[in-house]
Amino acid sequence: MSVYRVIDVIGTSASSWEEAAREAITTAAGSLHDLRIAEVTKQDIVVGDDGGLLFRARVQLSFKYVPD
Repeated sequence: MSVYRVIDVIGTSASSWEEAAREAITTAAGSLHDLRIAEVTKQDIVVGDDGGLLFRARVQLSFKYVPD
């Protein structure tokens, strides 16, 4: 049997939600092992003072839990 842990991470992008989600997953994959599932749970856009848009994606990641 296996046990998995779930965490939330938030990725950002100036171009799209898809890229924001990809950024969250690839960055987290650098320090987490055995990623299994990624689920986008929330999306929003930050509107800057200059009218620029920043796409944000909140992603739940599950990965295999290995006790210390």
